[in-house]
Amino acid sequence: MTSSAHHGQQTPPSESDAAVLEAVSIGIPSALSDLGHLVRIPGMAWPAFDQTQLERSAEAVAALVDGTGVFDEVRVLRAAVPGTDEFGQPAVLATRAARNGKPTILLYAHHDVQPPGDDELWETPPFEPTVRDGRLYGRGAADDKAGVMAHVASIRAVKEVLGDDLDLGIAMFIEGEEEYGSRSFAQFLSDNKEALRADAIVVADSGNWDSVTPGLTVSLRGNARFTMRVRTLEHASHSGMFGGAVPDAMMTTVKLLSTLWNDDGSVAVAGLLERDAPTPDYDEATLREEAGLLPGTTPIGNGTILSRIWNKPAITLIGIDATSVASASNTLLPEVTVVISARVAPGQTGEEAYEALQDHLRAHAPFGAELTFSDADLGDGFLADTSGWAAALTRDAMNDAYGVAPIDLGVGGSIPFIADLVREFPAAQILVTGVEDPHSRAHSPNESLHLDTFRNAVATEALLLSRMNAVDL
Repeated sequence: MTSSAHHGQQTPPSESDAAVLEAVSIGIPSALSDLGHLVRIPGMAWPAFDQTQLERSAEAVAALVDGTGVFDEVRVLRAAVPGTDEFGQPAVLATRAARNGKPTILLYAHHDVQPPGDDELWETPPFEPTVRDGRLYGRGAADDKAGVMAHVASIRAVKEVLGDDLDLGIAMFIEGEEEYGSRSFAQFLSDNKEALRADAIVVADSGNWDSVTPGLTVSLRGNARFTMRVRTLEHASHSGMFGGAVPDAMMTTVKLLSTLWNDDGSVAVAGLLERDAPTPDYDEATLREEAGLLPGTTPIGNGTILSRIWNKPAITLIGIDATSVASASNTLLPEVTVVISARVAPGQTGEEAYEALQDHLRAHAPFGAELTFSDADLGDGFLADTSGWAAALTRDAMNDAYGVAPIDLGVGGSIPFIADLVREFPAAQILVTGVEDPHSRAHSPNESLHLDTFRNAVATEALLLSRMNAVDL
């Protein structure tokens, strides 16, 4: 099947499209109300948090999915975490068999959220949904409970319009531990392979070019996150007695970490690859505004700004265990532990990147310091094949819902489980969409959802489902 792009020009909607868009518009208030109820549930997958809240979240999502009235079965399930005796967090699996030769679509999102962080940094309480200036504020309001509700709201609208003529097969997988590393994701796919099998997969966990321009994510960076311990002494020593002759672990760590970057801030690790691909225009002023760069701080790296974010590796020090400022004393530290997070260019595996980083750090360790690596969390990037009919339908649906032609996006972040989807369902067309815009501040204080973007995202998916219902395989 082929579909022609409209290049940003809206054509008059068909009678069916107009009915779907009207149903979406009517349903948005209830969808936002339901989203608010979900935001109030602090479902975090970390063991340190109350796990009954995550169970509440899963049950609430299951009730909303079941309430659409289109699914043959809706269940809350857990899968084993490979290599452990644990089970993962509760996920919602809903299935509806295709009828009359129609395709099947799998809709993915996740209901777990990031911890809120410092409540003092929130202008309003993180789990109290608050609307101001056209945005809904709250933890998970964008990432990714809005993705959950985009699926639910679009199904409601299509069911309202098509009724018994809805023959499309639909599976829905709402994960409960995406923010905690998707530890049981691969096992869940294996356990439920037949229930999840689909011709197209929509992963609603990405973003858009801006609040008015839709984006189809076609590339994602991979990741290599790990812990490194740097040790130079058998025990702590007096800095006055031995300073100047004995290398302490902090100085050694600082010198070692500095070798990871060139003077311009670009990555200086041999073996970390770059992808050569064009990027849209994006200027420094936009970067400053969207990232919150301070006036006197300059960007880092080289090449176009988006190539640095989408197509090149990045290394960030995200954690350090050492003496706190409050406990500082004149002591040579025997060891320091850090957590390093690397983003890996699309096309290189997380394993290859991790090996390159270990080789570099060992080769550059000053003063013969002892290095120990542990807790590696690795994920591969994603390069989409957008030549299929489902991608064409998605782009057209975005165009007709937003009234603006979509942009193919790269994303600097990582969704490692997409590699699991590619492996398990190699014939499926994978479409990475989302409800976020550059000001959503996912994972940060004052996370928010742009309400107009949400409406357009729901309209996009409803048009996609309706039009897929007309496809004969």
